[in-house]
Parts: sequence; structure tokens; C-alpha cells
Amino acid sequence: MNEIRKRIAKLIDVKSIITISLTLVFCALAAIGSISEEKFMTVYTVVISFFFGVKSGRDNGNDQAK
Repeated sequence: MNEIRKRIAKLIDVKSIITISLTLVFCALAAIGSISEEKFMTVYTVVISFFFGVKSGRDNGNDQAK
């Protein structure tokens, strides 16, 4: 149970909230058809790549990625 709480606490940081909310907004826009698939994939790929790139850099001990 304690492990679950730690994982939830890690999810609730600014970058995670922004990434999750951006994902939800773009999914909603794609569902109603007001954004093209090309734009969706471009923006979503950049945001997700940045998020996981920073996380990977931090996990590898590279503190410059903050």
C-alpha cells in the first residue's frame, strides 16, 4: 500500500499534470474533429518526448535535465 502512495505522489508534479492534461485536451479535440491528425501527432510527440527525456536524464544522474 505504501508503494502505491509513493507512485501516486510521484505522478502529482507539475510536468505530469501538464502532460496528462495536454493529453486529455488533445484527445478531446481529436474526438470532436477540430484538430488534424498531423498536428495532434506532432504536438503530442514533442511533449511526450520532452517529458520522458527529462525523466530519463534525471534517472541517469544528469541533473542538468531539470
